[in-house]
Amino acid sequence: MSRNGPAALAFHALFIAFILAPIVIVVAVAFTPEGYLSLPTNGLSLRWFRAIADYPEFVRAFRDSLWLAALSSSIAVLFAVPAALAVARYRFAGREAVLAFFMSPLMIPHVVLGIAFLRFFTTIGLGGTFIGLVLSHIVIVMPFALRLVLAASVGMDRAIEHAAIALGASPFTMFRRVTLPLILPGVVSGWVLAFITSFDDVTMTVFIASPSTITLPVRMFLYIQDNIDPLVTSVSAAMIFLTAIVMVALDRLYGLDRLFVGAGR
Repeated sequence: MSRNGPAALAFHALFIAFILAPIVIVVAVAFTPEGYLSLPTNGLSLRWFRAIADYPEFVRAFRDSLWLAALSSSIAVLFAVPAALAVARYRFAGREAVLAFFMSPLMIPHVVLGIAFLRFFTTIGLGGTFIGLVLSHIVIVMPFALRLVLAASVGMDRAIEHAAIALGASPFTMFRRVTLPLILPGVVSGWVLAFITSFDDVTMTVFIASPSTITLPVRMFLYIQDNIDPLVTSVSAAMIFLTAIVMVALDRLYGLDRLFVGAGR
């Protein structure tokens, strides 16, 4: 087995540094004691982390973003599972058209989607509502959930399902005890990717959100338009720390390899 040479190791190190540099800089700026964006050359301070409590709008927006991302990604996965199983198992007229329809949001700029949803929801009376946000986010996260569930469904050995049916399992029991565990890594990965996509979206959400339904990314975007203090960096750093804690907890309690790859691998 060949080993990476010094050039390959240097390239990998530079690539990792390039990826992590923005995160490191944001976290470093969050600890500055200054009232403007600067690296903490004069010491470290939790001033801007304490300042988050003075802006309950960020806390409320964070809560709304969690609900929105969890709900939209869960509904998208509920639609993605039967769609992926149908596309992976059967050959029918219009199969490619159906798959292209589900994947089409990837080909449409989010600015165009935002304007279209704004016009549509205003017409039907859902403009500026949480329901409108959920419906629009289901559309944009559906391709990510479908693609990963479809990848897991294509590689599934159907002989196991046939054996379950031969042993007397009902279709629902077969799905719950055989099919779902086999495609579970794809379902979990699709849900996580859909959740991240929904939580981070700004371009489309800024058109649909209202003062009562503003997500955290939109709130941060609106804040930096009028302010230059490091409050947004402290919010970003808090999100990074929270994400790291959640990932470590999942790895300790369940194992990320079992969660995303499968227990049998």
